Amino acid sequence: MGFWSFFFILVVLGLSVHWLATNKALKLNAKLEKGSKLPSLPSYYGTYSLLLIIFPTSSLFLLWLVGKPFILEYILLQNIPEQLSANFDGDPSMLIDSIKAVDLERVFPGTNPLIVESATYFKNLNNYSNSFAYFSILIVAFLSSYISLKKISTTFKARQAVEKSNINLLIFSSTIAIITTIGIVFSLIFEALRFFDEIPFFDFLFGLAWSPQTAIREGQVASQGAFGAIPIFSGTLLITLIAMSVAIPVGLLSAVYLSEYATPKVRQTFKPILEILAGVPTVVYGFFAAITVGPFFKDLANYSGFNIASESAIAAGGVMGIMIIPFISSLSDDVISAVPQSLRDGSYAMGATKSETVKKIILPSALPGIIGAILLAVSRAIGETMIVVMAAGIAANLTANPFESVTTVTVQIVTLLIGDQEFDSAKTLAAFALGITLFVATLFLNLLALRIVSKYRERYE
Repeated sequence: MGFWSFFFILVVLGLSVHWLATNKALKLNAKLEKGSKLPSLPSYYGTYSLLLIIFPTSSLFLLWLVGKPFILEYILLQNIPEQLSANFDGDPSMLIDSIKAVDLERVFPGTNPLIVESATYFKNLNNYSNSFAYFSILIVAFLSSYISLKKISTTFKARQAVEKSNINLLIFSSTIAIITTIGIVFSLIFEALRFFDEIPFFDFLFGLAWSPQTAIREGQVASQGAFGAIPIFSGTLLITLIAMSVAIPVGLLSAVYLSEYATPKVRQTFKPILEILAGVPTVVYGFFAAITVGPFFKDLANYSGFNIASESAIAAGGVMGIMIIPFISSLSDDVISAVPQSLRDGSYAMGATKSETVKKIILPSALPGIIGAILLAVSRAIGETMIVVMAAGIAANLTANPFESVTTVTVQIVTLLIGDQEFDSAKTLAAFALGITLFVATLFLNLLALRIVSKYRERYE
């Protein structure tokens, strides 16, 4: 049985059971005496029956998708011909990968016949196991549909059961999100620990030279490698500061104007135009920075009598700041607009002007939300890669000069993981060390932001 046949049967079964359950509830409702009704609407009985099919079948299907590779590889490993496994030099997993990589429709001349035989066995095993899994899931679906139809009675409260299922679905979704986050963090930690086994932690965290080139062959020139992360984090900080020096004043002043000074017509016109900037792909910003902004700063510097690099932090940071403006302006505008009108009226009643009300009443009241918008923009700036690659380069320079070429953490992570990688070398594992360090830094920023927000938050009735 193929997947689409299985899916079609499952859909038809679900719709049929929904219809049967609804009609059964309607018939029961019609047989009841006047003045008495079923505890729930008939549609809830149909929905409950459908959910009773969806939940177990989808759970079994996901379990099969997760466990199938391990089960099939174990069975294949137990049935590999002894002559093949005895003559193969290497890890058994490599032999399994070789068998799975064989294309039975186009077998290369000279391929070991035993490998072809094992590949044929694996293909048949895969097909039979899929058919077995689909039939088993369909049997569970039929049993679930039978049980759901039998449960429909005058005492069964289907609405409460459906609501409970919805709550369980929300809990399951939240649990998946939490487990995914924990898995990401621990995968970074484990790989970073492998890196720190080869490179001392303090050499990485406080080193002043970054050149993650390691030897591919013995005696290779310039292959010792240097893994000092200070130049990378200083470049990230420099570009982020330049970006925020552009985005914060422009975005915040735009939000104040649109929420407090602009007429409704102007606000309806300019706010969507400003938010269009958030939808522009970052590669377009990268082209703009590399082709327009970078040469502009270089020509301006030459006209002023000094030279700057063709790829500079100021070009990348400036364009990044333009990209981030909508994040600050849109969120800050919503926060400022949410400040109660009674606070404005009270300020005007005390004789304050419009600007005094904005400075002393509205902005302090909206400060927690504004800080949240700024932190979101900072996270966006730290995680940007394309603009930095195209406008600031990939050279790790320890400098505070915005007119020189620098690089960032995310750019180096991408650079380290490009091409064929060996996950037992310090060069590749350095990407995970950079990732976990960046994660800890952003976590610290978020905790600091929560502290500031909780300190200045005010509640209004």
